[in-house]
Amino acid sequence: MGGAGRDACSAGDPGEKLPVTDLVVQRPEGLYCPPGDFYIDPWRPVARAVITHAHSDHARYGNGHYLAAAPSEGVLRARLGEISLQTLAYGERIVHHGVTVSLHPAGHVLGSAQVRVEHGGQVWVASGDYKVAPDRTCAPFEPVRCDVFITESTFGLPIYRWCPDEDLFAQINTWWARNVDHNRASVVACYSFGKAQRLLSGIDPSIGPVIVHGAVVPLNDAYRAAGVELPETRMVTEVRDKADLRRALVVCPPSAVGSPWLRRFGADAQAAFASGWMQVRGNRRRGGYDRGFVLSDHADWPGLLQAIGATGAQRVIVTHGSSAAMVRYLTEQGLQAEAFETEYGDDVVEADAAAATEAEPGA
Repeated sequence: MGGAGRDACSAGDPGEKLPVTDLVVQRPEGLYCPPGDFYIDPWRPVARAVITHAHSDHARYGNGHYLAAAPSEGVLRARLGEISLQTLAYGERIVHHGVTVSLHPAGHVLGSAQVRVEHGGQVWVASGDYKVAPDRTCAPFEPVRCDVFITESTFGLPIYRWCPDEDLFAQINTWWARNVDHNRASVVACYSFGKAQRLLSGIDPSIGPVIVHGAVVPLNDAYRAAGVELPETRMVTEVRDKADLRRALVVCPPSAVGSPWLRRFGADAQAAFASGWMQVRGNRRRGGYDRGFVLSDHADWPGLLQAIGATGAQRVIVTHGSSAAMVRYLTEQGLQAEAFETEYGDDVVEADAAAATEAEPGA
């Protein structure tokens, strides 16, 4: 990275046994690769950052140089603006300071990647966030064999088990169609990046018009530019027939629900929240939503265990989510398991709130 030559081979002499050291360690700035002198998804500004995906808790502004998967370029630039960005095709390898680095599909959102790091006879994989379920808006998760696997555990409890997409989208379309019959808008709150596009890819646009909040528009544009098919969408200012507002499916960030922007859809508009957290019914009631749809861009409990098992790793490091429960379970299964303290998982909602506030005047 940063001008390093590309190499299809592993670094070093295959017969040479170097001292065994951790290839990724914790530092105040983030997860650091000592032999390569770079960080993975740092939460403080650093000289060289390898980015797994463009969500704001993993991709932050201020780094000197960014390395990311090629499909993520559009969303990264939409979120971070002008940055020094180097991209790799999935599976392409580079050698930096003797460390071989490659990026592999994580199935989380457009351009999401697992970071494979090889040095001194060891292979580590940092997964960022990932999902093993099919998703037409991004490349599918690719298991990568390794010695050490760094995994998330956002939904790392047995209660989290997702239903098939066809069942989920049938629920959403049925709810929308019923609201159209009652002449009321259907509002779905979800994260502007990733969740919104996955939702749009699965709905039936023949039911009615689709309106998106201004915070969602630049991300949709980036997805379309990357070749992802999404239905036609409009901003509310582009709607000529006001009757369409009461037949529409409205996709917006959670912060827009209850805002003045939403009032134009009528006082009787039905509001739903699309998130994996809707698996727990109390979360919908506490949020004041009429309906909850269990839609997640993270792996559920079976998906996490499937992904971890497919790596063949005997050592697993858990970064965020239900890390204590996941470490305990993996240890009981005979694996060497531990946790890293990170700052992942908290900024996505805040970023959407900021985007909604900034986009509202012209939304």
